[in-house]
Amino acid sequence: METSTEIATMNQKPYMPPTIERHVVGLMNKHGHGVQSKPRDTIADVAVSDLVEQHGSPLFVMVEDVLRQKYQDAHRAFSTRYPRVQFAWSYKTNYLKSVCQVFHQEGAIAEVVSDFEYAKARALGIDGSDIIFNGPYKEETILRQAVADGARIQIDNLDELSLLERIATEQNLVIPVGIRINMTAGSEPTWTKFGFNYENGEAARVIRRIARGDQLQLAGLHMHLGTFILDLRTYYEGMTKLLQLAHYARDEFEIELQYINAGGGFASTNSLKYQYLPGHELTPSFEQYAEAICTAMEEQMPDYAQPPLLLLETGRALVDEAGFLITSVLSVQTTADGGRALIVDAGVNLLYTANWYRLNIDPAQEVSGPMSKTIVYGPLCMNIDVLRDDAPLPAMDAGQQLVIHPVGAYNITQSMQFITYRPRVVMIAADGSVDIIRQRETLESVEALEEVPDRLEAPPAEPS
Repeated sequence: METSTEIATMNQKPYMPPTIERHVVGLMNKHGHGVQSKPRDTIADVAVSDLVEQHGSPLFVMVEDVLRQKYQDAHRAFSTRYPRVQFAWSYKTNYLKSVCQVFHQEGAIAEVVSDFEYAKARALGIDGSDIIFNGPYKEETILRQAVADGARIQIDNLDELSLLERIATEQNLVIPVGIRINMTAGSEPTWTKFGFNYENGEAARVIRRIARGDQLQLAGLHMHLGTFILDLRTYYEGMTKLLQLAHYARDEFEIELQYINAGGGFASTNSLKYQYLPGHELTPSFEQYAEAICTAMEEQMPDYAQPPLLLLETGRALVDEAGFLITSVLSVQTTADGGRALIVDAGVNLLYTANWYRLNIDPAQEVSGPMSKTIVYGPLCMNIDVLRDDAPLPAMDAGQQLVIHPVGAYNITQSMQFITYRPRVVMIAADGSVDIIRQRETLESVEALEEVPDRLEAPPAEPS
């Protein structure tokens, strides 16, 4: 027979630690009607449960329709404001062949920053003349190939400038080039690592050197002011300074540029960790980015016989929302202070952007109960393997799935094989069909480049 103390203990409600939650206009927290959101049980109308059953967990999922719609929206925003516009897909943002091909089919050329990416673009059938070659390091062999292919080479430093002058002299060529300009424009910090500085006169000196030489022809000016830029003044001020250099080139040396390259840096709707409001409320639209850039061009453009081509290299804003990561709960833990934690099967080796984004993490199935701030850990044997330290989630059980979004930009290209295999990547087509666009790693694929010296081929000794 139970004692009164035992009966009282049995009837006690489970302890739930107090929480402080941010109130958002139009959304009540659990002290009102609850903050539990509808689970994300489908991606592009395909059931998450079916995706996991067929392709395993964790699993990256790309949605083709989102890729195409983002590109079309961005191109429309610029082409309705300026007569000559060309987008270039930024390979470093997501270089999977199927993703690149979607953007190339939509009309994008390629923007690459290494011999590896240059080779990928050429292997996909992109002509050299449709490749923009950026980056602070262009090895001589690939630079010579880019010259031969007629690629748009954008010079990043004086050593590269000297090398191109030497190649031009050796081959008796005049090589058209662009130069990359760094500058102070609106937001901080200034990306001074790349290109020639505007404020100290270095950019103007390089223009003068090219104009007075007979090896190179100045074809364009390029800026890439940073990444995840939310301040529209940055683009207006940057383009204003870039076009002041265009005036200098025309007025002093009668150079009419073939292109002006506004670079990339457009933000996605992800939320940075320091932001109070969610990313979708703060991120400018493509129309707002286009207005800032094209207004500067309308106001500041030299009086050319033909307007130069406007190039854009945006990556993140085109691909981030198209990417999802499905992950499964491995175990549930209670933290030292009574909080809730989950360990899932996807770690920071797959989600590099978890370091600076407050990623959206949603259950993939109906889960009852109140929401609570939850630490979501990955499976790696390292304490910094944290996907999010404050995810609002209901109580989850091992074996259930979560969907993390947006993750289409930089995570796949920056992922690493560490402790676990990197997962399969699939793409959902407009008709709902699901195609594998990269297989899950295997021991064979991970070890494919390894070599074992003959002296180490002997079997291990018996334990002593």
